Amino acid sequence: MNDFDTSAELTLPLLAHRMGCHCPLHSRRRLGRLGAAGMVGAATGLLPTALWAQEGVRDQVGRESKFTQLVSAEQVEDAANQQYTQMKREAANKRALAPDNHPQVLRLRAIAKLLIPHTTPWNRASAQWRWEVNLFGSNELNAFCMPGGKIAFYFGILKRLQLSDDEVAMIMGHEMAHALREHARERMGKTAATRMGAGLLSSLLGLGNLGDAALNMGSQLLTLKFSREDESEADLVGLELAARAGYDPGAGVTLWQKMMKASEGAPPEFVSTHPAGPTRITDIQKTLPRVLPLYERAARPVQRYAPPAA
Repeated sequence: MNDFDTSAELTLPLLAHRMGCHCPLHSRRRLGRLGAAGMVGAATGLLPTALWAQEGVRDQVGRESKFTQLVSAEQVEDAANQQYTQMKREAANKRALAPDNHPQVLRLRAIAKLLIPHTTPWNRASAQWRWEVNLFGSNELNAFCMPGGKIAFYFGILKRLQLSDDEVAMIMGHEMAHALREHARERMGKTAATRMGAGLLSSLLGLGNLGDAALNMGSQLLTLKFSREDESEADLVGLELAARAGYDPGAGVTLWQKMMKASEGAPPEFVSTHPAGPTRITDIQKTLPRVLPLYERAARPVQRYAPPAA
């Protein structure tokens, strides 16, 4: 662990969502890879039911975007896996990939282990994902989950914000939600849409004349609009995932208070395209009554961890 460089400069993969926050699984010997078979056993009983649909935030989250139909999920996930593997290789070469026995790696994987079984109702395909959680030695305030369940945390976000386990779960749930809701695939579909005739695309997606009008508004406006919607949606789904896993969803408020304080004087990159901190805090507070009952019934994590020494 003494060889782990926590302040390296790393290249962010193209398919990674920049949290900047902004915004282990012991079944295998190699803890970096979370096999689907070991992780989703409990999830097989979590497929949507009448009771499940009545609880949480399901009715506050929209339908899956039809733009995802323009891009193959397999292609997106393969590309994400290649980029994630490349990032790990680069980090390893710079001594910036935390070893499996690092305390913060064990922490992140333990939290992921509790969240993953609750992902399947949001995306049935996630039962087959090869979830992976790694810690990268960078001082940036960043975390992401790439398509197919490739999770990354930067050391800086854990240390600089002195995150509690509940706050880590809020970030992790938020990032997992981006992958579950296939926001990267949706964005790629929108990019493809700009290269097609509006009438042809509307016909393919079954949007009709209304779709023609919407598509003709321009790709840039469309992308910016959905960027904020994606973030708000990920906040909602992330709160529910964490609450069902036994982590206090109220930590979403303290997390964003910390993010706002950390960004004073030098706002992170995400500020320009993502909901502002006060807005997110207000939205989280409005959502808490929907997810607190889930948290109150959930089993609590057996072990708690401390953040890196400040």
